[in-house]
Amino acid sequence: MVWLLLISGFLLLLFGGEILVKGSVALARRLKMPPLIIGIVLVGFGTSMPELVTCVAAALEGSPDIAVGNVVGSNIANILLVAGVGAALVPIVTPISEFKRDGTAVAASTLVFALAALFFGEVGRMIGAFFVLSLLGYVAFIYFSEKAKLKRVEKQHLVEELKEMETFMGRPMTMPLSGILAVGGITLTILGAKLLVTGAITLAQKAGISETVIGLTIVAIGTSLPELVTAIVAGLRNHGDVSLGNILGSNIYNILGILGITALVDPLTIPTEILRFDLWVMILATILLAVFALRKLNITRIEGGFLLATYAVYLYMLYIGQSGPAPGTM
Repeated sequence: MVWLLLISGFLLLLFGGEILVKGSVALARRLKMPPLIIGIVLVGFGTSMPELVTCVAAALEGSPDIAVGNVVGSNIANILLVAGVGAALVPIVTPISEFKRDGTAVAASTLVFALAALFFGEVGRMIGAFFVLSLLGYVAFIYFSEKAKLKRVEKQHLVEELKEMETFMGRPMTMPLSGILAVGGITLTILGAKLLVTGAITLAQKAGISETVIGLTIVAIGTSLPELVTAIVAGLRNHGDVSLGNILGSNIYNILGILGITALVDPLTIPTEILRFDLWVMILATILLAVFALRKLNITRIEGGFLLATYAVYLYMLYIGQSGPAPGTM
């Protein structure tokens, strides 16, 4: 029953997130919004919707450990697992100007989160508001910095990507259908998050595993599936730079957007387990990504394999840390 809840939650999150993005993009195009805003805000935030809804649901359910674990675990998985898989398929070429901008934003947001966690032990409403405002400033900066480029160079891959969203199951994306998909996507992601969080809490209680570890592993990997699928597809199509941009954008949204919004709803206490170990793994993973991406301006297959091996070691360390007897069995 527990696994049925988890699997159902994952599937609803994936399908709900997919139709939410398609419906929102089509609706925005019908309302004649600029393609750049669609790409940055709707697609970027839409693919992070599973993490957002899951974190808010976990916080409201009185399980902040799952919410914090989900964000930290997703950022670790995005770098070590998603970038590792992408680079293992095809070397990821670093688009240097975009990486300097977005990589700096990832490093800065990771550092601010780490300082808040270490010095305050929580992400309160004030810090949450700062995160959300920082995200809005980041999106505005991207918009105005990229707007000039769009006047000179057509973003063909973005145009083609948006065209692919003009139909749904062979039907043209009319205004009513777009609205139905957007609302339906939100509904499914909320339901999927509810099932996923309920299943995760039940599994943690039955197995004697902490909610933090459940958030760092099962929930984090599940909500990172859109990024993982994107990395695999991009790698198979020789578009490694797409997966790198997706990873950087997702990690920025996770900290500034998801943690920020969740903290505004309900302040988040950082679990001791994360302060002792996982926070440092996230920082190390961020440093590794920067070193590999900038060293030769690409992430090689060997480096991708190293990232995957590091993620395997990380999961093993979590397993070792939870391999003691369950509470109440001694």
